[in-house]
Amino acid sequence: MPTAQGLAPEIKDCDDGSIIVQYKPSKSGTHEVQMSYEGSATEGSPFSCVVDEIGGAYVTAFGAGLVGGMSGQTQSFTITAKKGTLGDININIDGPTKTDYKRQDSGDRCDVKFMPMTPGAYNIDIKYKGKVIKGSPFVSKVSGEGRKRSQISLGNASEYALNVMEPDIVDLVGSIKGPKGNFEPCILKKSKDGHLCISSFSPKVAGDYKVQVYRDEKNIKGSPFPVTVHDNELAHASKVKISGALEKAIANESNVLNIDVSEAGYGGITVVIEGPHRSEVDYEEIGNRAFKCTYSPHEPGIYILNVRFADEHIKGSPFLLNVGGEPSGRLRETIEKEMVQAEPVKKGTKCEFLLKIPGTNPFDMEASVTDPSGTTELCEIMDEDDFHYRLNFTPHKEGLHTLSIKHKALHISGSPFQYSVGQLSSGGYHKVQVGGPGVEKGEVKKENHFNIYTREAGAGHLSCAIEGPSTPKMFLEQRPNGFLGLSYKVEKPGMYGIHVKFNDEHIPNSPFMVNIAPDSGLARTVTVHALKDRGLAVDKASTFTVSYNGAKGRLHAYLRTPSGGHEDCFVQEMDDGIYAIRYIPKENGVHYIDIKLDDHHIPDSPFAVMVGSAAADPAMVCANGEGLEHGKTGAKNKFTVRTAGAGSGFLALTIDGPSKVALSCKEVDDGYEFSYTPFSPGKYLISIKYGNINIAGSPYVSEITGSGRKPSPVNEQSTMVVETVEKQPGQKSLARFKGDAGRVVVRGPGLKKAVPGRLQSFTVDVKDAGAAMLMVGMISPSGIAEPELLVKKNTKTEFTVSFKVQEVGDHTLVVKYGDEDIPGSPFILHAG
Repeated sequence: MPTAQGLAPEIKDCDDGSIIVQYKPSKSGTHEVQMSYEGSATEGSPFSCVVDEIGGAYVTAFGAGLVGGMSGQTQSFTITAKKGTLGDININIDGPTKTDYKRQDSGDRCDVKFMPMTPGAYNIDIKYKGKVIKGSPFVSKVSGEGRKRSQISLGNASEYALNVMEPDIVDLVGSIKGPKGNFEPCILKKSKDGHLCISSFSPKVAGDYKVQVYRDEKNIKGSPFPVTVHDNELAHASKVKISGALEKAIANESNVLNIDVSEAGYGGITVVIEGPHRSEVDYEEIGNRAFKCTYSPHEPGIYILNVRFADEHIKGSPFLLNVGGEPSGRLRETIEKEMVQAEPVKKGTKCEFLLKIPGTNPFDMEASVTDPSGTTELCEIMDEDDFHYRLNFTPHKEGLHTLSIKHKALHISGSPFQYSVGQLSSGGYHKVQVGGPGVEKGEVKKENHFNIYTREAGAGHLSCAIEGPSTPKMFLEQRPNGFLGLSYKVEKPGMYGIHVKFNDEHIPNSPFMVNIAPDSGLARTVTVHALKDRGLAVDKASTFTVSYNGAKGRLHAYLRTPSGGHEDCFVQEMDDGIYAIRYIPKENGVHYIDIKLDDHHIPDSPFAVMVGSAAADPAMVCANGEGLEHGKTGAKNKFTVRTAGAGSGFLALTIDGPSKVALSCKEVDDGYEFSYTPFSPGKYLISIKYGNINIAGSPYVSEITGSGRKPSPVNEQSTMVVETVEKQPGQKSLARFKGDAGRVVVRGPGLKKAVPGRLQSFTVDVKDAGAAMLMVGMISPSGIAEPELLVKKNTKTEFTVSFKVQEVGDHTLVVKYGDEDIPGSPFILHAG
């Protein structure tokens, strides 16, 4: 309500499946009603209503119709006033077209409905006893039909840097103590300059805060960190400055918004565009808490632009956008199918799959199934016509099994798959899996294929729509055990969107954006030679050659890494029509090399190569714990990811939901234990990838209950990446020390020069550098290790290093703390 104190609403049960919520306002102004059911916010909550006092009585107006909606649909709002005075209420609606309304008076309540037929701004005038009520005229901003929502969150606007540098924040846990003594978890992240900072910092009251940061339940150096928040640093949405394309925009072009929050305090910015079609939205930081946001609607029409700061609309928001320009000419085709519940499979029953995997060699195919106890058995694979493969296996235990399908020892797109034996899993849209070359690349006038796996999703309505520059011809192939095959053919090149929905909800990663290339023509003649796909090492260059064989065009190659990055490869012409391609991998795992001739993939591109010996195998990774299914707001919800036997690689965790979450991780014997603390109730999507491939069963949906912050109007994302070490089942974890070499201090005359035959020394102080291993080494000009080098411990954190050189010339002294050189190392000492 307009004052800080709240109101206690009264809830009455009508005994007919409905309730009545009543409250007595004591001040005029805007009130916000937050409503939740079993800990989760109800649809539409929070509700805003405007209260005014006229003639000694309160009058209230509220409802979505006062804010906006879609053309061609009925919009509604409600006015309440003193019983017997509803006849004193007068309503007038003025907009782009004449709009009539219907009202129904009952007791102290007047319900109003109207249907705007044209997008635009509608002014709703409400008078009570001849006087305009507070907030009137209400501007209802109506967008076109088929409301699509595109959003982005500018989280950098709500960061607060702490005066400490931390090399690794994976195992850090933070909490904030407010001015009133209340504690709540906080989200930690590392800023661009390496400082530890609080993410999503949006204080509600001024005063002194204390930020406590723990590692292994102990305060790190400097913790607790004092933070003083003044009145001018509290979030003030009215002080956000915005300029640019706020009224008019052009479809399929970049429209720019300049947003400055430097004087608005701490808070996060969300930008949401609603309208008849989707929009591409992006941003970049251009200064101190100043941002440049670009958006590009796909089609002309009327759109609504919502800009919020710290969950409050900024001045003027929502904005009505009149989007002009030429239509994109994109065409759409949809195919639908009702999926029935799969029959439960008993142990000992033969199971069969049929998949189509174009571009594969039957001799390089392999498949295996892993049961709940971790036992892996090979499956029988039969080669059939047109790249179809029939897989057979017989499960011997009940529970969740993992099915791995590999080509040349690498997982095909979509693998590994989850397969329930016995009781089926709860299902849902997030259990639908899609994989195949047709969702990664394509070519005009050729059939492009991909597989859809729905068995674990349960019964529901599956729809697949493809939109792009030309109308696609689609064909759905029914296969046993929850697998479907979808092929499509298009006539024009360009970017196509593949929208896969289950029960009207987009499955994870949908829509898939696929660049359909023109007829590859001469690119089909290009061949690759001497490409090594095994035995590669990190930081070791690898080179192979490409022959044009008479083709013409520009060659381009780039490397896709296991952590999701893209790096250009070095391309050099060696002879007429023969090129060398060179790349240097920076991490272990499966990499993909895309090679294109004038934007056309050459045959067999992308090429998969293995870097390192212990490759990360997502099929051997499993996750379990209550935190994957349910949890509480404000509490640590935990789950474990088991990586024993799966090699080493990058383990990436992403959580999407109504709020950001505080994430932390600690190493356990057979993997890693994650904990996350959500701030708002609702559903959270938890994705776990190993080597940039989803593990079997990922993503998971966790239902979070309890009270907390107001859910964000946009989907918030929190991520964490852990570089794992190789573990074996039953192996105990070794203690891992994380020191900061940059804080090691060395001093003494022995660092300036060396004198042959004389004992010299210097001291090393690691007091502020944390726990790690100290390593000292020295080599002579001739390349021989110095025979006299001694490290002696003086105190708990101070060491003396003494040495005696024999040769004349430059000696190299290396001092490392952990795996990193300390400042100044290696030292070059000249002995004359």
